Amino acid sequence: MTRTRTLVLGAAGVAVAGGAGLAAAGLGGGGGAPAAAHGALPPATAAIERTTLVETQEADGTLGYGGTRTVSAAGRGTVTWLPGAGSVIPRGRPVYRVDNKPVPLLYGRLPIYRTLAAGTEGTDVLQLERNLQALGYTGFTVDKTYNAATAAAVKRWQDALGVEETGTVRPGAAVVASGRIRVAERKASVGDRLGGPVLTCTGTTRVVTVDLNVQYQRLAKKGAAVEIELPSGDTVKGRITSVGKVAKQGKEDQPSTIEVEIAIGSQHRLGSYDKAPVEVSLTANRHNGVLAVPVGALLAQGDGGYAVQVVQDGRVRTVPVETGVFTGGRVEISGSGLAEGMKVGVPS
Repeated sequence: MTRTRTLVLGAAGVAVAGGAGLAAAGLGGGGGAPAAAHGALPPATAAIERTTLVETQEADGTLGYGGTRTVSAAGRGTVTWLPGAGSVIPRGRPVYRVDNKPVPLLYGRLPIYRTLAAGTEGTDVLQLERNLQALGYTGFTVDKTYNAATAAAVKRWQDALGVEETGTVRPGAAVVASGRIRVAERKASVGDRLGGPVLTCTGTTRVVTVDLNVQYQRLAKKGAAVEIELPSGDTVKGRITSVGKVAKQGKEDQPSTIEVEIAIGSQHRLGSYDKAPVEVSLTANRHNGVLAVPVGALLAQGDGGYAVQVVQDGRVRTVPVETGVFTGGRVEISGSGLAEGMKVGVPS
């Protein structure tokens, strides 16, 4: 299970972290007194900006080829060939061989669950005919009816494969997947008799999967953009494509999680990474048009609140402020008389 780590919290949750940062910078007040006396010029100033601040949540993820599916062999015979892990198999190419006869890959959603022969009708027939057409076999109408013309095309296909030309397609004659597959792991060995799993496979496009703490489920919206940091430190853009509906119970003191899958547009920027750890930044909230200052401008007050030192015309006044989101070294503030462009004190 991946570890979820908070980078940015709302105002209520950031006060403690903000206070720790202030003390480290030498700006924390002691006994209720501000760090700099009223009227004393601070060592440096920064302008109050009107900007957009974005809260983000960082989560650990894994870059790989997504979830695996198991390919099982039906029928009788002996496994005589299997592809190696990492092999990519397109439509029409063998997924494995039985008695030295290929079992090819077809694209679609329905497995071959019944014998397809002249007189058969249904969506599975349409799926088969679309595959035959894509493989270059013609002479029939692509529809839901398996007729003599379809059987003739199947015989030509079987002849090219080097298998018996029956004109029918039985369960186990082909493997069906939504597109090209990538072999993840062999589950059988050459010489095994049929009757169980042969291999596991994935898609061929790399994705990021995140086991996200259910506490942050609201941040994972299908279609939302995210930023992904690779082990090299480079970043790529991604988009959430699926969010799990059922939470997985964490072990012992670990939180429950949901699985989030993220698509990556720039595959070429991923190099050769596979099963690599990455960090994903999810957007929580966007605060538009707020006043913001560097975090170091905050002065801890004795009542637990904060203030800033406004510097105008060579004079300093301390203004209590309400804090909002902390992100990127800046903090959202609001307070009486504050405006964009004003100068506030900061550490040198």
